Amino acid sequence: MPNTLIIQEPNSPTRLFLLFHGVGATSQSLAPLGQIVAEALPNAFIVSVQAPDASDFGQGYQWFSVQGVTEENRVERIKTAMPAFVETVKYWQQKSGLTPEKTTLIGFSQGAIMALSSTQMVEEKLAEKIVSLSGRFAMFPYKKSINNTEVHFIHGNQDNVIDYRLSKSGYDALISEGIMTTYDLIPDLAHTVNQAVVDCLLERV
Repeated sequence: MPNTLIIQEPNSPTRLFLLFHGVGATSQSLAPLGQIVAEALPNAFIVSVQAPDASDFGQGYQWFSVQGVTEENRVERIKTAMPAFVETVKYWQQKSGLTPEKTTLIGFSQGAIMALSSTQMVEEKLAEKIVSLSGRFAMFPYKKSINNTEVHFIHGNQDNVIDYRLSKSGYDALISEGIMTTYDLIPDLAHTVNQAVVDCLLERV
């Protein structure tokens, strides 16, 4: 897994945290967040994963292209990218010796979209928890159960890239199905991560 960063690798890890960056970024982008989680959870195996494909933006990496992306074609692009995403999660579970029940996926923007979409596109359970930072479901959650995966949405109310109301609609859909989920709306926050996001994240994991 070239350019993926292992942030913390304890001898006997009790939990696995995989961080997935947004389009046009790299594994370094979420490394500071991973370091904060590492300080809070010294027994956690923590990895900042780099997406596999060069970004259309001319810098960084991506799981799927956002050139000409629409509500209609986004889902197909994610389906094409999903096998590599699943393989990545399983690779680190095998390397850490930890099961899906001990795994948390933390995604920002496109990374969150991939993590959330896995609950809709993959039959098996990949993780115990997913934390979506400035993310969204690519499709309205249609499964009655998302493999008992907890989902936590954290979103800024000034996000001009992914509307926070898309997080809220995902949260509402999961609540209506009785699935464990939370929704934290951060005031005056654009499409980024600040201390308030970090504080919410540490509460949720």
